[in-house]
Amino acid sequence: MAHVLLVLVHELIHQGAAPRAFFLALLFALVLVPLLLCFAASTRRASGDGELLSELPSPPGKLPVIGHLHLMGALPHVSLAGLAAKHGPDLMLLHLGAVPTVVVSSPRAAEAVLRTHDHVFASRPRSMVADIIMYGASDSCFAPYGEHSLKARKLVTMHLLTARKVRSQRPAREEEVRLVMRRLGKAAAARAPVDMSELLHSFVNNLICRAVSGKFSQEEGRNKLFRELTDINAALLGGFNVQDYFPSLSRLELLSKAVCAKARRVRKRWDHLLDELIDGHATRSVHREDNTEAEQEDGDFIDVLLSLQHEYGLTRDHIKAILIDMFEAGTDTSYMALEFAMAELMRKPHLMAKLQEEVRGSVPKGKEIVTEDDLTNMAYLRAVIKETLRLHPSVPLLIPHFSRYACSIDGYTIPAETRVIVNAWALGRHDSYWELANEFLPERFMAGDNPTTNIDFKGNSFHFLPFGSGRRMCPGIHSAVATLEIMLANLMYHFDWELPTGLKEDIDMTEVFGITVQRKEKLLLSPICFSFKF
Repeated sequence: MAHVLLVLVHELIHQGAAPRAFFLALLFALVLVPLLLCFAASTRRASGDGELLSELPSPPGKLPVIGHLHLMGALPHVSLAGLAAKHGPDLMLLHLGAVPTVVVSSPRAAEAVLRTHDHVFASRPRSMVADIIMYGASDSCFAPYGEHSLKARKLVTMHLLTARKVRSQRPAREEEVRLVMRRLGKAAAARAPVDMSELLHSFVNNLICRAVSGKFSQEEGRNKLFRELTDINAALLGGFNVQDYFPSLSRLELLSKAVCAKARRVRKRWDHLLDELIDGHATRSVHREDNTEAEQEDGDFIDVLLSLQHEYGLTRDHIKAILIDMFEAGTDTSYMALEFAMAELMRKPHLMAKLQEEVRGSVPKGKEIVTEDDLTNMAYLRAVIKETLRLHPSVPLLIPHFSRYACSIDGYTIPAETRVIVNAWALGRHDSYWELANEFLPERFMAGDNPTTNIDFKGNSFHFLPFGSGRRMCPGIHSAVATLEIMLANLMYHFDWELPTGLKEDIDMTEVFGITVQRKEKLLLSPICFSFKF
């Protein structure tokens, strides 16, 4: 309980609560109310659903009020994997505050949840913070399963993130790669170290901005604002939100205001930015009924959404929620994968040399950049990307699922309205499926007799789910893979790499948990020109 109280106190201080309001909230909301609510909840669940869930394996040490929250360390995906190994290798029941949660830690159980019973677990639990940021969960990611979520997902998969649409964005990707290579070339000439974390983050953010709102976003100074707001969203959505663990506390107006104030402020900033962009697109004379197909092919995401507004019955809030989804899903996941790939390659120089040999052997020396046409025969490049996403999935705990009605898995009945978390990090390191599971070995994905050779990103191999699987699978696979491949290939083609003078030889791989997981320390590297022509 102490951990929860400390977190709640921090939230109130951070929100600037007045002293009197602070102590009232601390006394009534954080002590008396949770106790009463949890007691009532435990009484209600003493039969029926509670009895069904109690049959599941569960770690000992459950405490009053907070349940198993005290067992969650700084990296919950690691803590959950450790608990599962001891107490529930397939399915495990945790009580996180007042919320019973089923944790899925084996590929076999993941297949049951995400394929066999996908229709049952296709919904999302409600989150007050997500509801605020995403306009009442009007997006395609956090929206509960229903007519709107199906419509939003169809729109995204069929019009925004198709393979054809991603190919149409190739000139933008190659232009942004040129800009990055020029910046690195200048640093190499000056023998200056580069903050690769910042560089890769900016690269991916610029690509998403261009896809969403067109080329002129950066020129008008909006890219930095998009990135700032996306970072705030990620912190809020991935942070400790009291109502997610004690839902009944949302009735307490004072606490609700304190916890959700920042979410409302950031949504107001999104409103201002997105309304301005949408209005600017709407006033242009490109949206004609006889030109819809061309708009969807060549236009940015705002153009496409406006052209389909009436067909899909989209409100202004629906459009803004889907656009925010594109930023959240597209920015952090890709840049973190690139950063982890570079960090792992730096730790194993022989693997970097092997990748450089492949890339440089496939592209004529002195070429301005590696283009997407050059990537066809780079099997080891794809293996490095797969191994990076296996070992370091950007979203180690898939966004929680929520059962729409009861079903049976392995003889256990999972009641309706149960929160389910799939630990993708644990799946990617499962000893039964991966040899030397904790080692960075891209060769495991190369041709040969290895059963992992033909694993792809489509969610059919349940020990490798970097993009999830089933009805709520991330639809941005084509875009993410295209971004990762072209940037990593160019980094290998143009430069050799070393750690800046004075830094320790090994790279710190310590992680920081959120809705996505990133490295704690910035990745500082010194580029050395190999083949550079600008």
